[in-house]
Amino acid sequence: QVKLVESGGGSVEAGGSLKLSCASPPFVFENCGVGWYRRGTGTERDLVSTFERGSTATKYKDSVKGRFTLSRDTAKRAVYLEMNNLNTEDTDVYYCSALCTIRRYWGQGIQVTVSS
Repeated sequence: QVKLVESGGGSVEAGGSLKLSCASPPFVFENCGVGWYRRGTGTERDLVSTFERGSTATKYKDSVKGRFTLSRDTAKRAVYLEMNNLNTEDTDVYYCSALCTIRRYWGQGIQVTVSS
């Protein structure tokens, strides 16, 4: 069973920063596109940022460009989302996600709360 382990959420004031971490099994880290989504208000989770499967190219949600940075550490098999200049609209449950050939995997979700 594929397990994505998330950490780093919490509460911060507007303008502050948080860094989310996602640790994944070797096969997932090396072969899947790993990134972050958040629950959002619709029926599907919103993409925040992700590495594209099979490359180090990244995608970002328009509203986080310039504030959030996605990175990875090969030795730790971890993907990080550094979130700066947070605002109240960033408050949500964030999910690590891995898009692999066969299916997409999800972490358990981690709360990020930004207060004004």
